[in-house]
Amino acid sequence: MHYQRSTIREKMPRSSSKTAGHPSADALQPAIRVVMMPRDANYVGTIFGGVILNHLDVAGAVEAYRHADRRFVTVAMHEVKFIAPVFVGDLVSFYTETVKIGTTSVTVRVTVEAVRAKSPHETARVTQAEVVYVAIDQAGKPVPVRESTGIA
Repeated sequence: MHYQRSTIREKMPRSSSKTAGHPSADALQPAIRVVMMPRDANYVGTIFGGVILNHLDVAGAVEAYRHADRRFVTVAMHEVKFIAPVFVGDLVSFYTETVKIGTTSVTVRVTVEAVRAKSPHETARVTQAEVVYVAIDQAGKPVPVRESTGIA
């Protein structure tokens, strides 16, 4: 499968360039990329929203793990609106950026784009959501994302 250079984002460096207050997906590395398979689709050939949500959650967790060697659990996924369908064969990229690091939580914005399998291989924005992850200990209790140094 041949993709135009403008649709290949994995070779592009991470950048802090912003558009309307948010970095463009063009400036970000994808946390994960997935080719959608027939097993992920309903009877009309579009990918189940739950499949996209699963990958969105995993991509956000990849970003959260960049900030701490902790166990994280998902506690909130803020307003997910699907604005374009995903089809069997599409290459779906999940771009992440950290929005906020709290005491025990990390909030990650995940932007989902699909490169169409069929020519002309256009890119479609699928959805975007902010996901909140909380760091937990072995007992499942919230713990600080970052270790305290004891220095004030």
